[in-house]
Amino acid sequence: MTFDPGSANPLSGNPLITRGDMQRALLDLFDPLLPYFSAGNARVRLDAAAAHFDRAAADLEGFARPLWGLAPFAAGGGDFAHWDRYAEGVANGTDPGHPEYWGTVNGRDQRMVELAALGFALALLPEKLWEPLGPRERDNLVDYLLNVRQFDYAENNWKFFRILVDIALDRLGVPYDRTLTRQYLEELDGFYIADGWYRDGNFRRIDHYVPFAMHFYGLIYSRLVEDDHARRYRERALAFAGDFRHWFAEDGATVPFGRSLTYRFACAGFWSALAFADLEPLPWGEIKGLCLRHLRWWADKPMTHRDGILSIGFGYPNLMMSENYNSAGSPYWAFKAFLPLALGEDHPFWTSREVPPAAFEESVAQRHPGMVMMPCKGDVVALVSGQENRQMRFGPEKYAKFAYSTRYGFSVESDERAFAGGAFDSMLAFSDDGIHYRVRETNEEARLAGDVLYSKWSPWPDVVVETWLKPSPPWHVRVHRITTPRPLLTAEGGFAIARRDFEDDRLVAAPGSAHAIGSEDFSGIRDLGSTVTREGLVQKAPPNTNLIVAKTLVPQLRATIPAGETVLRCAVLAVRDTAVADNLWPLAPVVPAIAELDALAEQGEMVSAMEAPGRLP
Repeated sequence: MTFDPGSANPLSGNPLITRGDMQRALLDLFDPLLPYFSAGNARVRLDAAAAHFDRAAADLEGFARPLWGLAPFAAGGGDFAHWDRYAEGVANGTDPGHPEYWGTVNGRDQRMVELAALGFALALLPEKLWEPLGPRERDNLVDYLLNVRQFDYAENNWKFFRILVDIALDRLGVPYDRTLTRQYLEELDGFYIADGWYRDGNFRRIDHYVPFAMHFYGLIYSRLVEDDHARRYRERALAFAGDFRHWFAEDGATVPFGRSLTYRFACAGFWSALAFADLEPLPWGEIKGLCLRHLRWWADKPMTHRDGILSIGFGYPNLMMSENYNSAGSPYWAFKAFLPLALGEDHPFWTSREVPPAAFEESVAQRHPGMVMMPCKGDVVALVSGQENRQMRFGPEKYAKFAYSTRYGFSVESDERAFAGGAFDSMLAFSDDGIHYRVRETNEEARLAGDVLYSKWSPWPDVVVETWLKPSPPWHVRVHRITTPRPLLTAEGGFAIARRDFEDDRLVAAPGSAHAIGSEDFSGIRDLGSTVTREGLVQKAPPNTNLIVAKTLVPQLRATIPAGETVLRCAVLAVRDTAVADNLWPLAPVVPAIAELDALAEQGEMVSAMEAPGRLP
C-alpha cells in the first residue's frame, strides 16, 4: 500500500456536526504540535523553511497561533491538558535572560502579530496564563507587552493587534497610555467603506482579510468591550453577512481569493465570530451550517504533513503559493474557526438545527470588492475586476484574474519565462517574444453596471486592454478590446481541473475551442467571434501551481494579434458534470455587441476597491 496523504488529516473521519465534534477536531489538530515544543515551552519550530522574519519570531508564531482556538475552547469549559506548558512558555519567552526569549521588539515586527493571540487569551483566561506566574514573571510579561505597543503597527488589520493587547492590559489592571488605542480605533474606521465592507488598509484589495481579520477582531472587541466602536462593529457585521454568504458553495467551500490562503478554515472565522458576539444576521441554523460545512470541506484534503502538522499550502502542501511572511506555524491562524467553542452547549448556535445555505439562482453583484458572485450548479464563481496587489508574491494571480471558483481555485505561475507552458487559467496573457509574458496586474478603471464588470488595463504602457465580464450561469462571457502598436502573442485560459494519471482524461482542441473532460469535471473555453482566429489548446499545466489539486488541465485559446485594434470574445464553462460535453457545451451564450458593452461601461459605477490609491512596493 502507498501512503494516503489524506489519512494524515486530523479532521478525517470526524463528522463535524456537534459541539463535541468541533472540540475533538481542535484537540486532534493541536496534538501533533506537542513534540515540537521546545524544552522551555516558549517556542514551537515545525520545520526548516523560513519566512522573511527571524527564527525566534517564527517559533513564537508556532507557539501563539493555536491560542485562537485553545482559549475559547477552555473558556467554554473544554479540558485542555497543557496550560502548564503555555504558562511556562509565556514566562520564558518574555524573560530576557532565558535562552528561549522571544526577542526584543525595536520597530515594526512579526511579534506584534502573534502577541494579539496572547492578548486575546490573557483577556479570556487570566487564570491559565497570568495567575500561574510569579511576581517577576508577571513583570516581565507586562514589560514585554508595553514595549511592543510603543512601536508603529502596519497600516492595515495589524492595528487591531495592539488593541487586543490593550484589552488584555485592561483586564489585568495594568495602567498604560490609551492615546494610541483611540487613534488606532479611528484609523481602523478609516478603512471602512460601506455596507459592511472594509479594505485591508488603504490599498486596492478587499479579500478574506475583511471577514477573518477586520470583522473577526471587531466582533471579539464587541464582546469584550462596550462602547460606540463595539456598537459599530456589530452593525457592520450584520450588514456584511448577507453578502459574504454568497462566497460559499453548497459543499462548504469558499472562493479562494487573495493572499494568506494557507490560513485555510480561518475563512469560517467570520461565522464563528458572529456566534461569539451573539449576533444573528442570518438564522442560527444557517450560520452554524456555513461554519461547519466549511470545516467539513477540509476533512478529506491532504492539507497536512505525515505527522498531522498543517502544511503551508491550501489543498495540499505547496510552498509555491505561499507569502514571504508564511512560516511553518502560519497555518494555525486556521484555529480562528473554533471561536464558537467559547459558547455553552445551550447557545442557539449549538442547539439550532443546521440548515442548508439559502440557494441563489441569479448572480449577485458586489460593488465594493468588484465582484459578481455567480451560482454554478452548487459551486460559486466570482467574476472580478478592480483589485490589485503588487506587493505580494503572485499578486496578479491572487487578485487580478477574471474569475475565481470554489471548485477549481486558481493557479500561480511557476516560470515567468515560459509563455508557451503557462497555465493562465482565467487570465489573458500577452507576449512580444514568445518567452516572457504580461497579464492583468492592476486596472486604470473598473466599473460595475448591473452584473457586468468593465475594466481598463495595460500590460505595457503602450498597450491598452478593455475587458468586460458578464455572467451567464453556469457560463461566463469575456470580451476584450485590445489596442497595440505591435503584434503580440496571446493566450487565454479557462478553469483548471484535476488531471488523472495514465492520460485517462479526454482532451479536445480545435480552431476556436478547447475542452477537457476529467473523472468528474468538464472545463472548456469557446471563441465567440473574435476578429482573429484563435487555436484551441488543452494545457497540461506545470505541477503544483493550482491551489486545490497538484496536477491540472487548462483549456486555452491562443492567437497572434496584429498591430491596431483587436476584439477577442469567448465563453467559459466549467462544472462537475462530464455530461455537459453533449448537452450544454454546444449551447454557448450570446455575446453582447460592443456598442452595448461601451454603453454599460459608461453607465457603470466605480468599483469601490479603485477608490484607494494604487501603491507600488
